[in-house]
Amino acid sequence: MSVSEAPVDKSESRVREMFRQVAPRYDLMNHLLSLNIDRYWRWRAVRTLALIDDSPILDVCTGTGDLALAIRGRLGDRAAVVGSDFCGAMLRIADDKQGGDRRPTDGGPPVRFLEADSQALPFADNTFQAVTVAFGLRNVTDTDRGLAEMTRVCKPGGQVMVLEFSQPTLPGFRQVYRVYFEHVLPRIGQALARNDKDAYRYLQKSVGQFPDGQALADRMTAAGLTATRFRPLTGGVATIYTGTKPDA
Repeated sequence: MSVSEAPVDKSESRVREMFRQVAPRYDLMNHLLSLNIDRYWRWRAVRTLALIDDSPILDVCTGTGDLALAIRGRLGDRAAVVGSDFCGAMLRIADDKQGGDRRPTDGGPPVRFLEADSQALPFADNTFQAVTVAFGLRNVTDTDRGLAEMTRVCKPGGQVMVLEFSQPTLPGFRQVYRVYFEHVLPRIGQALARNDKDAYRYLQKSVGQFPDGQALADRMTAAGLTATRFRPLTGGVATIYTGTKPDA
């Protein structure tokens, strides 16, 4: 972040209202603006999960539920999946996705979606064998508090996984992507998903000001995780981060 650039406003009220306004077109915009590569990123994230038992899995900042539903699709009835978010409008869309004919046919429960603040999760310590978040951690007002809560509710030996946008490092591609991300994407996003919170300019600024690579891995370590590592995807446009909660 440059000295002259003001920190992006990540207040709870602003972010909640922003997502409420874009919720109806949120999935369409994600797929369109990422050229559908966001589906691949989630596919990779699901296959990165390291499961330890049949305890439930929690997906925080679940939004419209894409990662939670992908995890449920892979696991079948082997473990329950819970998705939490503080924006009710997004959760209603998430729950609609598994309605009707999409209800599980393998005997397992559907994903349980509930409204909750990721900075104060309503779960007991050591509840989930894995805690995940996809493209939501940077929207949490206090990143370290969010990571601490994810670690708290994770079981010892369990995994915390973050899928988040990052800064490309590949020469040439980095410059082209920056032009697209800073100038083209915000204009398309605002035109197709109109809102009074400038949501897609917020997206560009929030990614630019959010720690990535080793910096975010270090924040995960500071939250109490061990064996933290990260793997860039698609030239560094997105990155998967993992860490393990140590045994007591």
